[in-house]
Amino acid sequence: MVVFAIIPGTEAVAGGEIIERVETYPVSGRTGIELYRSIGERGPKSGVGRAIAHTTFKLTWRRDYRPQGTSCTLVSAVPRLIITYTLPKPSNPLPPETRKRWDTFIDGIRRHEQVHGVHMKEMVAEIEANTIGATAENDPGCKKIRQDIQAPLGAASLRQRQRSSDFDRIEMAEGANMHRLILGLVNGD
Repeated sequence: MVVFAIIPGTEAVAGGEIIERVETYPVSGRTGIELYRSIGERGPKSGVGRAIAHTTFKLTWRRDYRPQGTSCTLVSAVPRLIITYTLPKPSNPLPPETRKRWDTFIDGIRRHEQVHGVHMKEMVAEIEANTIGATAENDPGCKKIRQDIQAPLGAASLRQRQRSSDFDRIEMAEGANMHRLILGLVNGD
């Protein structure tokens, strides 16, 4: 079952919008270890295995290119960023002690995924800063400018992916935040 929810505080960026939503996938079990095993079986696919949670985005733009004599300028770029957080959700009520550990676990997972969302928002801001106002000379048909902005778009995307990868590596190291959250769920306090 997939549940959609728009997170309060949907933001506008430079006249555009950012929509954050949560999708869940069902996990089952009555103990922390059973829930964690279910996550391993049902979590979103990531590389060769499965992840506990996942954050993805869809980014579209409304761009206004304006010819100015023989040149062309990108005068505005209005983003629409949809960030989707995919999180596990127990399919049945949990015993009180398991519920307490689950709540701590999922709160930490949600906060971790929201950092990825921040990286995505910062990527959009970087793209805006590095493309709006760009001008291509000898481009009265506004074709060259579209190619010229591809380099800063690609660079911002690569930086976002690298930041998220670096963040995951730190968070998932032995003894780090994610490791502690998992141990807290499966072993208790």
